Amino acid sequence: MIDWNTAVQAGTRLVRPGPQVSHAEAREVVAELRDLSAIAHGHVREFTGMASEVDPAPATVVDRPGWIRANVDGFRVVLEPLMERMQERRTSGFLGYGPGGVMVQAVGSRVTGLQVGGLLAYMASRVLGQYELFLPPDPEGRAPTGRLTLVAPNIVHVERELEVDPHDFRLWVCLHEETHRAQFTGVPWLREYVQDQMTEFLLASDLDPGALLDRIRDAADVVADAIRGGDGNLIDAIQSPEQRAVLDRLTAVMTLAEGHGDFVMDAVGPEVVPSVQKIRSRFQGRREGGSRLDKTVRRLLGLDLKMKQYAEGAVFVRAVVGEVGMAGFNEVWTSPETLPTHAEIAEPARWIERVLGPRAVDAPDVPELPADDS
Repeated sequence: MIDWNTAVQAGTRLVRPGPQVSHAEAREVVAELRDLSAIAHGHVREFTGMASEVDPAPATVVDRPGWIRANVDGFRVVLEPLMERMQERRTSGFLGYGPGGVMVQAVGSRVTGLQVGGLLAYMASRVLGQYELFLPPDPEGRAPTGRLTLVAPNIVHVERELEVDPHDFRLWVCLHEETHRAQFTGVPWLREYVQDQMTEFLLASDLDPGALLDRIRDAADVVADAIRGGDGNLIDAIQSPEQRAVLDRLTAVMTLAEGHGDFVMDAVGPEVVPSVQKIRSRFQGRREGGSRLDKTVRRLLGLDLKMKQYAEGAVFVRAVVGEVGMAGFNEVWTSPETLPTHAEIAEPARWIERVLGPRAVDAPDVPELPADDS
């Protein structure tokens, strides 16, 4: 299905180089990011009250090619169930194990590998950090729980572009990513829930050749519409009807996770990041900016939807914490049943009523966040 070696080679060849720094500067950035991730971990643990790891492994700091290689490994883990399903459905003949089928599969997998590599090259210059949930097993065959990764060249590039204090910006980014580490290490069932939803989404793919052809045509229409300024995206175009319900659940939980990260990085920020409001204001402007081509690509890849997740999720978290306090909000992590639905994210009072019920709670003051983020 995908030639992963081709994907890595294409991605690392196509990715743009990062900002120019000396070897000494690069070492200093890497060391500071590792130190700041540990500092941010303590702030996040104290502020959120989540039972995350007490002494986690230091953040892994990578360059752009390193981020590409890490994500290819993650893709292989995530896509394994679908690969197995497709393997089972292969038959002899043109698209099966005959000579013609082998040739078609080999050529097709390289083409797909090039496409994946191109996508990763684009993303590798934008991502500041991530908590990697899906990693290959270690040498003893055990699946790692996750890894916090920071992309040093991108962090340096953005802090220079925004003209903000480097130390403050790096700590601010670490606060967001450490919040994700707290979510997935402090909530025992969350990682498995997300993985199960992703597996269900992939296995709901319609592998019928006719249906796949229809999806390809829909995707082509979306691309043409996006070039004309439309707001369609490839994710909606290629999913089957059965996948839409799964994607709704996935989108809801990721909106919560991203919004929680944005809320924490700003709410903790005023005490430990003096220039947080300046950073947030300029960073928000950067999220919404870009050339027409860049905006078109973001719409196609669904990145604009991700930006919407940050905003909607942060509004939800801020509203719930303001109403019932942090301890009340943390009830959201009790089980999959206490996660908010799409409708509840839009109307936090509905989640409070369903999960917490009518009760009086003395909620603490919530730090005021910049208006840009609401």
